[in-house]
Amino acid sequence: MLNRSLSAAMIFSVLAGLAACSSKETIESDMGMSDAPDWVNEGTQAVDDDDGRYIQGVAYAPPLNDQSLQTSTADGRARAEVARVVSSFVDSTLNDYTASTGDTAVANIEQTIVNSTKTALNGAKIKGRWKDEDTGNIYSFAEMDMDVLDDSIQTASKLSENFKAFYSNNANANFERFVEGNK
Repeated sequence: MLNRSLSAAMIFSVLAGLAACSSKETIESDMGMSDAPDWVNEGTQAVDDDDGRYIQGVAYAPPLNDQSLQTSTADGRARAEVARVVSSFVDSTLNDYTASTGDTAVANIEQTIVNSTKTALNGAKIKGRWKDEDTGNIYSFAEMDMDVLDDSIQTASKLSENFKAFYSNNANANFERFVEGNK
């Protein structure tokens, strides 16, 4: 159990480092900012709807002396939010796999998934920005399509066919359950 906790911490650390931000701001849902876009008020979330499965990260940066630096800080923090949610989903999926199969090669699977997730997170795109004229805060909205993660896991040569089959057969159901559990 301690190994799994350390591995989960390692996954989170790698993903947070990948997002390349100095700190992370979590935006509370339903902030009630009437002039802000809906995505600012909704905050970071996992979405499963008719358009697909997405991880959406929202974060902000306060005014800085350099608007370019402020924008890139908000972008980095939004990507870190995506990484945080993806890390939770991957950990949940790995726990389900281990519980259902009793596979003891968890460390090897985790390392390969970390690498696959890094690749997938490169696909996280900044979809929008908004500047609050009252505070000067810049908000960024990052989104990652879970199909990118699915493809990355399916093409990972070091993952066992058993894990790939489990992931493929359970990805949608696991994501739906993950979305419901995080509302």
